Amino acid sequence: MGIFSKLKSNNRGGGYYLSLDIGTEVVKALVFSIDEKTKKGIVIGSARIPQASGNMQSGAISNISGVIETSRTAIETAQEQANVGRVTQVVIGIAGELVKGTTTTVHYERPEPNERIDLGELKNIVQKVQWKAYERIKEQIVWELGDEVDVRLINAAIVDVKIDGYRITNPLNFQGKKVSIGIFNAYAPMIHLGAIHTIAGDLNLEIISVAAEPYAVSSSVGHENIADFGGIFIDIGGGTTDVAVVRNGGLEGTKMFAIGGRAFTKRLSYELGVSVEEAEKIKQKYSVGQLTQEQADRVHKIVAQDALVWLGGIELSLAEFAENDLLPSQIFLCGGGSALPELRQALLGGEWVKHLPFSKSPQVSFLQPRDIINMTDTTETLRSPQDVTPLALANLVVGVVDEERVLAQILRRAMRSIQEQ
Repeated sequence: MGIFSKLKSNNRGGGYYLSLDIGTEVVKALVFSIDEKTKKGIVIGSARIPQASGNMQSGAISNISGVIETSRTAIETAQEQANVGRVTQVVIGIAGELVKGTTTTVHYERPEPNERIDLGELKNIVQKVQWKAYERIKEQIVWELGDEVDVRLINAAIVDVKIDGYRITNPLNFQGKKVSIGIFNAYAPMIHLGAIHTIAGDLNLEIISVAAEPYAVSSSVGHENIADFGGIFIDIGGGTTDVAVVRNGGLEGTKMFAIGGRAFTKRLSYELGVSVEEAEKIKQKYSVGQLTQEQADRVHKIVAQDALVWLGGIELSLAEFAENDLLPSQIFLCGGGSALPELRQALLGGEWVKHLPFSKSPQVSFLQPRDIINMTDTTETLRSPQDVTPLALANLVVGVVDEERVLAQILRRAMRSIQEQ
């Protein structure tokens, strides 16, 4: 199956689409349409439904039946707000420690540099890049788990093309000797993908795409000088933290580790001697300044300790990206867990920065729904960093509808050959 099924503007949902973010703490669902003239996505329905305990573990599905019921409630609630019938086409986000993303670059010397690059030669180059990346990811997962794991390609994007050192957008018809193409690929274990397809099947949904969430977020934020843009995107969910690094306008790779908002909630529950549910309420009140000063001081002391552990995960995640180049100085936070002020404070704390080669002192800001390009929220309910991920997933669908570039088409065909092997 290809990354994107053929989109149907006349589908049974009446030209509407679903974005489904199955998180550890909350399932978020959006109903949106695509304006034919502006090629913009328009959100007309949204819902956030809490997950039952045990449905998710470290960002991965652990109770399929429970997630089906929570997702059904979220979808029905979003459809009711949108005042539309049943919507069937969906893009679903995937996260978890075993979702891997990396950019692979292949350098290719052409035997006839004076000949123009034609379609057949370009297909051959892209295919080589994809197979090289596939083997590299499989080796990485086997090394981490010590066992053979069936992985599947879920997202791909061409992030860099150069001929004889000059950056171009499309190599067709160019002449030159040395061609370099960098392609970002995201892979996920088949066991995770199988669970998602089971959920979609039980809900009678047609999957347009299963997308790695850090890929969706980092590729959905617009910048004026995109070719020169660099940034670190940190999505703090309930069970995991997802990190994506963008350099020179291209996504270099993603990392995920199993510390998210739930870890802070459990620590509060233990230290305060209250239930997990009560600890979650305390954490949320603390994040928006609704506790007394005495209560806030106590929560801060507890959370600050775990924030340093979380920061260690960030440092390890970024270390690999720092091997060959300086790290971008702009850090963007999103996700429900980002509301804890200690996490931003930890990033701004100075010591950890000395261990990594940043271009300059990091600046930390929060991504907001308005930062997601090509999406408009008419519900006026998407107001915080926790709403960024479902919007970013929706934005991927908008991009596919508007995408007719030759390189993208070649890339999708190369992906299918790998997915079907």
